[in-house]
Amino acid sequence: MTQTDLTELRGRYDRGENPGLTSVCSAHPLVIEAALVHAADRGQSALIEATCNQVNQDGGYTGMTPASFRDFVFGIAGRVGFARERIILGGDHLGPNPWKSLPPEAAMQKAELMIAAYAGAGFTKLHLDASMGCAGEAAHLPDEIVAERAVRLARAAEAAAPGKACYVIGTEIPTPGGATEALDHVVPTTPDAVKKTYAVHEAAFRAALPDMWPRVIGIVVQPGVEFGHDDVAIYAPEPARDLVATLAKLPGLVFEAHSTDYQPGASLSRLRKDGFCILKVGPELTFALREALYGLDAIRMFRTPGAESLPDTMEAVMLRSPADWRSHYHGTPAEQRVLRHFSYSDRIRYYWPAPEARKAVDALLSDSGGATIPETMLSQYLPRFLERVKSGVLKAEPREILIQSVRDVLERYETR
Repeated sequence: MTQTDLTELRGRYDRGENPGLTSVCSAHPLVIEAALVHAADRGQSALIEATCNQVNQDGGYTGMTPASFRDFVFGIAGRVGFARERIILGGDHLGPNPWKSLPPEAAMQKAELMIAAYAGAGFTKLHLDASMGCAGEAAHLPDEIVAERAVRLARAAEAAAPGKACYVIGTEIPTPGGATEALDHVVPTTPDAVKKTYAVHEAAFRAALPDMWPRVIGIVVQPGVEFGHDDVAIYAPEPARDLVATLAKLPGLVFEAHSTDYQPGASLSRLRKDGFCILKVGPELTFALREALYGLDAIRMFRTPGAESLPDTMEAVMLRSPADWRSHYHGTPAEQRVLRHFSYSDRIRYYWPAPEARKAVDALLSDSGGATIPETMLSQYLPRFLERVKSGVLKAEPREILIQSVRDVLERYETR
């Protein structure tokens, strides 16, 4: 995927092609492998993105810098035979958010170093997000300040890698990782808000970095989608009608939608038709992977009674280090336990890199030994794969099942 693929999105949309880029937002190696295998089978490029909290010059919560994340992805690509030049790396929410407890200037200096590190490492789709207030500022800043800071970030990226990146602006997004309460309704971005964001950013870029404005290819808006712990706000075209009509007044740009996880295929297809040409998905990919892991573990536990189950191991890991779920999961201890494992927000994804978790997953795959799973046990514990195994499309082997669990999600993003 080249810069041209991004800059031509709007032209393709205007020609009625309904283009769609699925943005894979995950650092799980099996998810990335599945995304690359899927793209290879489709003859497509792959868009893999990291967030500012996940990957930054200080390591983020993954412990990876932009360069090490790039090498991590490229290493997986090498193992599966996927060409590096067909991978586009993206950076999401690049701005002062990880350092918003600092004074504004100090936070912005850190943000400039971060986006320079992303650009310098070869990331070519960069989301400029300076919407959050820093120490002593309001939580949400005026558009003019947001645009001014976005220009600063873009200038830093261009200094590191001149002319290489495309940019996404806009800040009205769903709650990162999903909502924490039940969903009644989600209000789409208003036309006035998106037009003002566009106008202010265009003016700021044309004044300071005029040659860069044609490489601003997308704007993040809220189409009315979201997911909570056990419910999903499905895209409804009618409430988003006025927002969709606004795209005609945003030359060169397409909409980017976040938190599209768990949307039905028909809704994803309609989103593309309505101009949401970049669709981000993350938690659902690891949610699907966890489903398959737990199903495989149930088969193993039946075959080898007495072994420690994977859910028990993960429960112990999460209880020992509650920081990544405690503020998100409320209720009784029993309710919290269910949420830790089965919430759509999938906070368990933060725990798969833990040494005990990795050891448990390795043991699961080792104990299975690559052996074929009996169809009768697939029927009981992983029935959604049974028909494909019977027809010979899918091998009844643990690793194949795990990869396919992620690919099933990605396939839904191709619904026409």
